[in-house]
Amino acid sequence: MAAFLDNFYAQIVATSGLEWTAVIFALGYVYLAAKQSLWCWLCAFLSTAIYTWLFWQVTLPFQALLNCFYMVMAAYGYYQWTNGAKGGETASVKTLPKKVHALLVPTLLLCAFGLSTLAASQFNSDHLLLDASIQMLSITTTFMVAHKVMENWVYWFFINLASAYLYFQVGMALSSCLFLGYVGFSIYGFLQWRAQWLGYDESKQHHSSSKEYT
Repeated sequence: MAAFLDNFYAQIVATSGLEWTAVIFALGYVYLAAKQSLWCWLCAFLSTAIYTWLFWQVTLPFQALLNCFYMVMAAYGYYQWTNGAKGGETASVKTLPKKVHALLVPTLLLCAFGLSTLAASQFNSDHLLLDASIQMLSITTTFMVAHKVMENWVYWFFINLASAYLYFQVGMALSSCLFLGYVGFSIYGFLQWRAQWLGYDESKQHHSSSKEYT
């Protein structure tokens, strides 16, 4: 236990100021996304831009490319939230049928298995399958956030747990702590979005009932 704590402390002390900045912006993104604030996309852009550079510096090209994708999605998410709804209104929270998720998750995991199998000949890693699974699920879930699909927070809950484990295994203690924090934010975000969805659904039913009596 003492060796673990010493190693953890050493990693935290060695963390660069740039990485701390990226972590702060990343936390800001999740908090503001749960609040449905448009500023969340600026935080997302800045955090992923920094992480793109950091991952490239430590020769993690796939993580760098993934964060480049996140930069593009930050711009797309901002556009979707501001222009995606009819009549200029703010886009409302929506849900997907359970059968969609029942088909989507196994399909993504199968794709991750294929990707990790292909990558095994090029990369020497004990965590390729987990790494590929996290990336496949993260990309899909990012689209859910942009389209305000409520279940995105359920996906993030499990993605963040897996990410925290993966980063700890490869010696990235600070990022592991960040993603453990994301686990809590995913619960908070789900409750926030679910409350709005229930309120929107009730108002829609009330509006329909009122039309029947007019």
